[in-house]
Amino acid sequence: MPYSEILIKPMREDLTRIGVEETRTPEQVEEAINNTKGTLLVVVNSVCGCAAGKARPGIAMALQNAARPDRAITVFAGADIEATAKAREHFAPYPPSSPQIGLFKDGQLVFMLERHQIENRFAEQIAQELTQAFERFCTPAGAATA
Repeated sequence: MPYSEILIKPMREDLTRIGVEETRTPEQVEEAINNTKGTLLVVVNSVCGCAAGKARPGIAMALQNAARPDRAITVFAGADIEATAKAREHFAPYPPSSPQIGLFKDGQLVFMLERHQIENRFAEQIAQELTQAFERFCTPAGAATA
């Protein structure tokens, strides 16, 4: 049974208010992964404390960097069941975890942060790791893409 929308609404809004798009269906996830030119951040959001205190704040900090993904989407584990499963299909060979953060470039997974890499770190450390990935794989905002 999915989580109550009343319970998770503020958790969804932690990401959507910073410009991360909600994808609630498998079709929306598939469209984003297959049709985004450039880089796409895919966040598996969660009710857990490490999502609240580490992953979501770390993502918000990292998205302030000059180099950042062209697009960012999120699914909510325990609520967007089918959409989450679709995102995780594209995360192979990484096992499912919540939270989980993948970075795609032209539809190919190029970077992954799993729960075990999130839960014992501070938000600033998550932001730093994401920022390094963004600087490696993403174009600075406003710059022409190659």
